[in-house]
This record gives sequence, structure tokens and C-alpha cells, in this order.
Amino acid sequence: MSSAHAATFQPVIGIVGGIGSGKSAVARAFGALGCEVADSDGLARRVLSEPDVIARITAIAGDNVVATDGSIDRAALARAIFASIDIRRAVEGVMHPRIEALRRVQFDAAPASTAAFVIDAPLLLEVGLDRECDAIVFVDAPESVRLERVRRTRGWNPEELSRREAAQLPLEEKRRRATDVVVNDGAPEQLADRVAEVLAAIRVRGPRRW
Repeated sequence: MSSAHAATFQPVIGIVGGIGSGKSAVARAFGALGCEVADSDGLARRVLSEPDVIARITAIAGDNVVATDGSIDRAALARAIFASIDIRRAVEGVMHPRIEALRRVQFDAAPASTAAFVIDAPLLLEVGLDRECDAIVFVDAPESVRLERVRRTRGWNPEELSRREAAQLPLEEKRRRATDVVVNDGAPEQLADRVAEVLAAIRVRGPRRW
């Protein structure tokens, strides 16, 4: 692809990686470079505030996922989802179409100058969103760094991290299915440059051919 074409090409980029790898930090770096970033966790919070969704989730997972103020207790819902694959699939069936609809609205409203459209979704590969992407960026971080991050931000121990990751695709499978890698090893001053290099390479490479 010529440099002129690269200047107009707006790729769709998916972000994957292990829990605690810093996918959100990479997404923010893409955003600072003029990309439109869809944060699936943020969109999920919006969906979970809808009364009909609250009613459907409660019917699926039980009253124990409802907080005292009537909202969904996300921590309780996460425990229910990880405890039962049937509950997880039913909840995903409610949530994912609504999240996808909000994402499309967001992307459609993005300015013409948008450098790329970035999907930051925890289960991007698991739910097949990679089919919509021109590139999949794997965020690589040492296990020791990931453990420290989840300990500090979520209060998890190594056993809890392992349990949560067991419900996702293995890291090596995520890496294998990625088109690009960004190393996020705890050096924030280098992360922006690494993301910029990957974005430039993706735009030059052009649309993904399936």
C-alpha cells in the first residue's frame, strides 16, 4: 500500500492479551494517536444500567447479583459467570448484542480524521470480534508484572489470576492469532512509541485479507 493510501486507510484494531497485561493502557495510547477507542467495559457498564437488562440478568443469575440500590453488582455477576458456563453464555447473549450496537454508533459518529478504530474487549477472540478487525494487537507483559498489577488494582492473588484466565483462551493462542505485538513491561515512557510504531505498520500494511 502506498503512503497516500496509508494516510486514508482507517483500520479496525482489536486488542488482546493476558489479564493485567495493560490492554487499557495500550488502548489509551492508541487514543492519544487519534484513534477512536471503544472500551467494552465502559459500554458494558452502560448496558448494565438499562432496566430491561437488569431484569434479564437477574432472571438468569439470581437476585444475589443485584445490589441494594437495585443495580447489578458487577463483582457478584462476575463470580456467577465464572462459576457457571451456562450463566456466562446466557449473560453474554444479553450483553454482547447491545454492546456491539453501542460500539457501532460510536464508530459511526467518529470524525473523518480518525486514524483507526480500536476495540478494547476482554473476550474479543472468544466472541469472534476478530473477524471485524484488520489487525489484532497482542499486549505482552511478563507474568510478574501482570501479577503485581492485579494484586494492586484488584486485590487478586496468583490463584485468582489463574482461575480467571482459565475461562479465556490460552495466552499462546491469543499470541498466535495476533498480527502484531506491543510489549508493555512496565516502562510507560516507551509504551507510546511502541504503540505508534505498531499503528504505523498496520496502516501501511492495509486491510486484512481473510
